[in-house]
Formats: sequence, C-alpha cells, structure tokens
Amino acid sequence: MFEGEKTWVFWVGLIIFASACVSGFSTLWWLASFPETYTKDLFVRLLVPPVVGSVVFIIVGFYMMKSGVKKQTKT
Repeated sequence: MFEGEKTWVFWVGLIIFASACVSGFSTLWWLASFPETYTKDLFVRLLVPPVVGSVVFIIVGFYMMKSGVKKQTKT
C-alpha cells in the first residue's frame, strides 16, 4: 500500500497517526480499567472529546500517509 518514495508529508502523517493512536488507546484503556470511577456526565465531558479527536486525527494521519507516497514508474 505504501510502496514508493516517502515524502515529508508521509512522515508527518505517520507521526500524527501514531500520536493519535497512543492518545485514543490510552483513553480507552483508562475507561476499561476504571469503570467505577466515572459517571455519565464525566464520560461525556471528559472522554468523548479525546476519543473523537483521536479518531479524526487517525483518519487525517492515514490520509496524509497515503497521499505522501510518490508512485514509482515501472520500466
């Protein structure tokens, strides 16, 4: 999928993708590890924005990675 020359857009997208994955998975891990410490209000106010933001940045990073590869011409 990512065959070809990687440009700086690919590498920036990879950093964004990886950071968003770490942030999203750590938020979900906290939610799974401490289910008795949150209420519905706390969940909506504190956990939904990081999860939604992580999903958005995962998509943005993946798109940047996909568009940051120069196709090689086969001769």
